Amino acid sequence: MHRRHLGAAALLTLALPLALAACGGGSGGSGEEPFEADPDALQIYSSQHRDLTDAWAQAFTEETGIKTQVREGQDASMGHMIVEEGDASPADVFLTENSPAMTIVERAGLLAPVDKSTLAQVGKGMTPSSGQWTAIAARSTVLVYNTDEISEDELPTSIMDLASPEWAGRWGAAPGGADFQAIVAGMLSDQGEQKTQAWLDALADNAEIYQNNIATMQAVNAGEVPVGIMYHYYWYRDQAGDKAGSAHTALHYFGNQDPGAFVSLSAGGVLASSDMPDEAQQFLAFLTSPAGQQVLVDSGAMEYAVGTGAESDPALPPLTGLDAPRVDPFTLNSDDVVTMMTDAGIL
Repeated sequence: MHRRHLGAAALLTLALPLALAACGGGSGGSGEEPFEADPDALQIYSSQHRDLTDAWAQAFTEETGIKTQVREGQDASMGHMIVEEGDASPADVFLTENSPAMTIVERAGLLAPVDKSTLAQVGKGMTPSSGQWTAIAARSTVLVYNTDEISEDELPTSIMDLASPEWAGRWGAAPGGADFQAIVAGMLSDQGEQKTQAWLDALADNAEIYQNNIATMQAVNAGEVPVGIMYHYYWYRDQAGDKAGSAHTALHYFGNQDPGAFVSLSAGGVLASSDMPDEAQQFLAFLTSPAGQQVLVDSGAMEYAVGTGAESDPALPPLTGLDAPRVDPFTLNSDDVVTMMTDAGIL
């Protein structure tokens, strides 16, 4: 049986409420005050990383003079909150880390069509056929491994192999987070319910459970487990710094259209109920423009740029060479994944 590496502080982190994050194109709130929407500001509901959202909002304000206010939250919980608020939501724009959170809002019929000129600014396959939202960044699933504990030729050839008995107690993951749940949503689309449920059952029995991607990487680095599932950019950020959490690790990309090569799209959409629809469309146009994508690269987020012709940080392997599985990112369902994880006893 797995051990849960979650103390009281970690549980509080997983349950953090939605909070006020920023005003006027930058951060300023303590995150503890009740949210009050500024009627003169473009309301950006965001579950993307705060530093990146703030950088985008500030650059947009500097370029356009349009005031912004950012409200922070977590992917699925913020998506469900927008649905609950309905047409009364103060939100003008919704930004997510992973596309399943956006599809929650899209299925509720709360999004406005994105301007075609904006959709044309991103690469092929980065916008849904509905035209209701657009990718603004991307991140790849990877296997992080401890180079002192395991050699490259001993690594699993597929993420599905981790369900086998030989990997019991030898891998880690953070199933409580939206990132991992998006990976499983991709697996569900690619492998079907039976195989995905069996994999989740094996995770519940065999894997070490950590709070988040960073904790998973740190555990692998410390030799608690030889390998772990996470997104790529946490490793590249640490490598660009003091390498305290990744010095003894490397990344393995599954490729071969394996479910372990899943690429998740961060999404941006405009609320149909927006009081500032023109400004909201302008904001999405900025995010996907060369200038907005350069803000992403310059921010040090280490996520992939998705704009046509935009170049990601040179440290990253090319997005086009990851050979991700051919799943439809626009219909990934996080609610189904949560149900399956609950049935497996993981959540």
